[in-house]
Amino acid sequence: GNSARGQMAEAILGRVGGPAFDVRSAGTHPGAVNPLTLRALSEIGIDWPGARSKSVGEFLDEPFDYVITVCDQAREACPVFPGGRVRLHWGFEDPAAAPGTDDERLAVFRRVRDEISAQIAPFAERAGRVEPHEDAASLPDA
Repeated sequence: GNSARGQMAEAILGRVGGPAFDVRSAGTHPGAVNPLTLRALSEIGIDWPGARSKSVGEFLDEPFDYVITVCDQAREACPVFPGGRVRLHWGFEDPAAAPGTDDERLAVFRRVRDEISAQIAPFAERAGRVEPHEDAASLPDA
C-alpha cells in the first residue's frame, strides 16, 4: 500500500544516501501514508511532510539502478519491474497491519523502522561503490 515500509525506506535511504541516491517508493495498491509512519520517522529526525503514497505504475517507464521490494506481496505481484537493473528483496513485517493500541502499534512501527535502517546503511555504503550491473548477490541480503 506504500503507507509504511516503502515510505520509511524512501525517507531513510534519502537521508543516509544523500545526493548519491534518487529514491522513490511505490506500492502495488497505494493508499494513504499511515500517520504512525510519519511519527516513527520524526522520532529519528526525519521530517516527511510531503509523503505521498504512490503507485508502481507512475514509475514503469523510468530506469532504475535498483528496485527493492520490502513486502512479500509486492514481490509476488510485481515480479518484473522493467526499469530496474538490479532487483533486491528485503521482507519486513507490515506495521500498518499490527493490532493493538496506538502505543503497541507505534512500537511495531519503531521496530520495523529500525530494521529498515539497519538494512539500508550497509546497502547505501556498498551501492555507492558498485556498478549497478554487478551481481545483486554481492550486496547485503540480496
